[in-house]
Amino acid sequence: MVSAQFGAVPLHLTKVAFSCASVETLERRVIARSKAGEMRVATRMRPKRGPELVGGALHWIVKHRIVARQEILRLEDRNDGRIDIVLSDSLVIVAAAPKRAHQGWRYLEDADAPGTDLDETGMSELPPRMYAKLAGLGLV
Repeated sequence: MVSAQFGAVPLHLTKVAFSCASVETLERRVIARSKAGEMRVATRMRPKRGPELVGGALHWIVKHRIVARQEILRLEDRNDGRIDIVLSDSLVIVAAAPKRAHQGWRYLEDADAPGTDLDETGMSELPPRMYAKLAGLGLV
């Protein structure tokens, strides 16, 4: 496997920002959990494609939308058998992109990752409740 830092296209992760009702709540959480320019997110399972994630980003899902990202710096083993996904403490707001909620994390290919440009589809403008109902019906 080739790490993204050596010129390959980066691989990303998506993760639900549990108990975050807004981007502002997520921003406060990142500030509170950051130390020395980094933030750690614990996970039970080591990503099999871990080396490809370095240089990619963890994209946060709030209210069924990807709303922000943080750069993945490295993966570290913990003493309790879990893994830390070590992130930059810099939270980048992205153009909101619809994404169903899920448990844990999921891979996100670079071509599917939202950018910081405005959403031209109008999907990000839907009220969260309406988007959730449409997503539940499989319409988005």
